[in-house]
Amino acid sequence: MFFLGIETSCDETAAAVVADDRTILSNVILTQLEEHKPYGGVVPEIAARSHLHNLPQIVESALAEAKLDFAKLGGVAATAGPGLIGGVMVGLMTAKSIALVHHLPFFAINHMEAHALTPRLTNDIDFPYLALLVSGGHSQFVAVAGANDHRILGTTMDDAIGEAFDKSANLLDLPYPGGPAIEAAAANGDPTAFDLPRPLKGRPNCDFSFSGLKTAVRKLIERPDIRLEEGSTVADIAASFQAAATEIAADRTRHAIGMFKQIHPEGKTLVVAGGVASNKTLRRELQNVVQAADFNFAAPPLNLCTDNGAMIAYAGALRLAAGEADSADVEVRPRWPMTELKAPKAA
Repeated sequence: MFFLGIETSCDETAAAVVADDRTILSNVILTQLEEHKPYGGVVPEIAARSHLHNLPQIVESALAEAKLDFAKLGGVAATAGPGLIGGVMVGLMTAKSIALVHHLPFFAINHMEAHALTPRLTNDIDFPYLALLVSGGHSQFVAVAGANDHRILGTTMDDAIGEAFDKSANLLDLPYPGGPAIEAAAANGDPTAFDLPRPLKGRPNCDFSFSGLKTAVRKLIERPDIRLEEGSTVADIAASFQAAATEIAADRTRHAIGMFKQIHPEGKTLVVAGGVASNKTLRRELQNVVQAADFNFAAPPLNLCTDNGAMIAYAGALRLAAGEADSADVEVRPRWPMTELKAPKAA
């Protein structure tokens, strides 16, 4: 059985077809990077208009690449939230229309749940596992016991890690998006050049805080002896920031693993997903942590770390396998915590 997934929660217009055996038949993504670059971040109105203009062609391309038509689909899924309300509405209404016209089951998918499930698309991972979701809008540890069965162990108290990367890059006059720009600049810098704070490091819980680190970067740049026109200075600040951010994530992960073991002693895997999961330094630090904890490490391939339709289609496939579907009156949920998802009823 084949599932169409549609993702429009931020600045990627995406559609994909995934089989119920986890084979990805197509995964078409159109980024809006150039449209938002002049503004240094995502402009919601521009994003929504771009989704509205491009989504029909993206869906058509996904079906063509999969060599399928609507009649051969077993269901259609779309992100219903969290995300930018205008963009989410475009994708959700498109999916509802397809489902109604072609008499297909429809699935309204939580964007963050889809990220948490993504590593299972390309890895044989059993429930339960610990998920670290790191993106521009989220930094969370989630104990994943099954589809729609989650427990939030820790979250950010202020900024998400991806937001800290983006805003620090902007302070350094690096291009948007900030995450890849910081990583590229840091490759030529000294991570020990500047002593930046590690908020909450060593605390017994597994919550995050990145606003203090971001503020420290701003204050560092404002020092009269710091000259950003010198490329080596930018590289050193980028490297020092990245070292601090990844060290925070590694420390929080150690505590999260301890908390997870108390809840699910049988669980042995940490999965990392979300756009920031593509950062190679972060992956390396987390792999060291899980190795020391006798855990397994799993992450999606880089093309599935950022927003994509494949993860939405796969989440829909799991919902159908659990005997679930949604009605056409489901509304957009721009704020939709994973804690509000309901676990499937026992058979």
